[in-house]
Amino acid sequence: MPKPVLLTVDDDPEVLRAIERDLRTHYADKYRIMRANSGSAALSTLRELKARNNPVALLLADQRMPSMDGVGFLAEATEIHPKAKRALLTAYADTTAAIEAINQARIHYYLMKPWDPPEEKLYPALDDLLSDWVSAYRPLYEGIRVLGTRWSNRSYELRDFLARNQVPYQWIDIELAQTDPEVRSLIDSLGPEAETLPLMLFPDGTRLAEPALPAVADKVGLRTHALTNFYDLAIVGGGPAGLAAAVYGASEGLRTVMIEREAPGGQAGLSSRIENYLGFPSGLSGSDLARRAVTQARRFGVEILSPQDVVGVRVEGPYRFVKMADGAEISCNALLLAMGVQWRTLDVPGIERLQGAGVYYGGGTSEAIACRGETVYIVGGANSAGQAAMYFSKYADKVVMLVRGKSLASTMSHYLIEQIEKTPNIQVWGQSSVVEVHGDTRLNSITVLCENTGAREEVPATSLFIFIGAQPRTDWLGTLIERDERGFILSGPDLLRDGKRPASWTLDRDPGLLETNVPGIFVVGDVRHGSVKRVASGVGEGAVVVQFMHQYLAKVQ
Repeated sequence: MPKPVLLTVDDDPEVLRAIERDLRTHYADKYRIMRANSGSAALSTLRELKARNNPVALLLADQRMPSMDGVGFLAEATEIHPKAKRALLTAYADTTAAIEAINQARIHYYLMKPWDPPEEKLYPALDDLLSDWVSAYRPLYEGIRVLGTRWSNRSYELRDFLARNQVPYQWIDIELAQTDPEVRSLIDSLGPEAETLPLMLFPDGTRLAEPALPAVADKVGLRTHALTNFYDLAIVGGGPAGLAAAVYGASEGLRTVMIEREAPGGQAGLSSRIENYLGFPSGLSGSDLARRAVTQARRFGVEILSPQDVVGVRVEGPYRFVKMADGAEISCNALLLAMGVQWRTLDVPGIERLQGAGVYYGGGTSEAIACRGETVYIVGGANSAGQAAMYFSKYADKVVMLVRGKSLASTMSHYLIEQIEKTPNIQVWGQSSVVEVHGDTRLNSITVLCENTGAREEVPATSLFIFIGAQPRTDWLGTLIERDERGFILSGPDLLRDGKRPASWTLDRDPGLLETNVPGIFVVGDVRHGSVKRVASGVGEGAVVVQFMHQYLAKVQ
């Protein structure tokens, strides 16, 4: 925590040095002593301290300064740091102005020059002011702050990225400036910089306006570039299956790199609550699971590159190569495809324009608090939708689930259905679907179709969360890896046609359960054709596949 600041202002160099010396003598152990030789310079310093979220405890300004006198400076400084104590340093002739300033400009105290000896004429008065300040002081947030608006797609993308990558931050909605003086003061201190949003403020004073996610990743210390160009095992995808394989592979001596497009945890990392995962009787959130798994993987020496996108794969002899979006290429003995799946998009009028501005895919846990007192609409009837409904019910006034089927029984786990039925502010609208969304810069309403009657109704809405199934993102594999008609990767027995092995298969045995049509390239998790779409299943496949890899490597090396 940075020390609170004591700032003294005087245009006379000798007086400024003397007061700074006396302040350091008595207060340097608990406070940071700063000085400025003019009111304008002091205001610039205060704006920078505000932007860095550094607390200011005391302002001590001389009255007689050119351009801006002490009272004028303290009045303006109050707008930037309203909680700082304000004292005026005056000559005998200025006492009337000082008294008026206390009555009219909210100055707390004035001191006469000379203040010698400080033990009698300076420290007692300042001690009293600082004691009063300390009693009301609440430590400010020390980490990253993000300024933006709730209805900005870029702001949502940035907040979601930070949250999923376990990067702590404080969200500041600039729309609160009308009611929150602290927000207003911060925006004023930033000046024109606050007009380019989203804006990230770092404790070291660095600011990033409308930052690209790779730049954010570099700044917060995420690794996006590999340390070497060869690994025993390369894993594409950082969901539960990929993380499990990374932990088991690295713990068994394989030099392992995991490449994740967005954030470790995958789609499961977005889940607000997983209650049927073995060993956690009270459940755990997807972000908790991801955090624990990432910590475990790093402890075993796994390199995690995130965010980093893989755009191509090729084979050259015993080596498998993956090419990344930045042009870098790494090789490996064994390659694991664990990309998971992406949410299927809702194809209705207006949806693309409002994505991130009231329309969201996935869990949206970073939006939950903002939905307090509102009605939240959730599209979908599977477990992910049910988990989200339970989570939002803690904040929203009402949660409405729009489900195509007559009920949840055929698509959702029984324990979740029971929880939803017992939650009074969750409603399930069966045989219903969203056919249009409305709004220019933010979601205002949605049109709901009752499929049973054909009736349409437009209802007010500010938040729509979509969970309508998933689809693989495997086009980048080209023709090298065989997939089904929907893009899911084929493996093991599914590759055998009329008892024949794939043409690309070069080993004198059939492909194993989790092997693709190319020896040395394996697949696990939701992206695999025929997989069970459960977190525990993905973790199990990630653990088992390492044994298959060892068997493969033992025969080719």
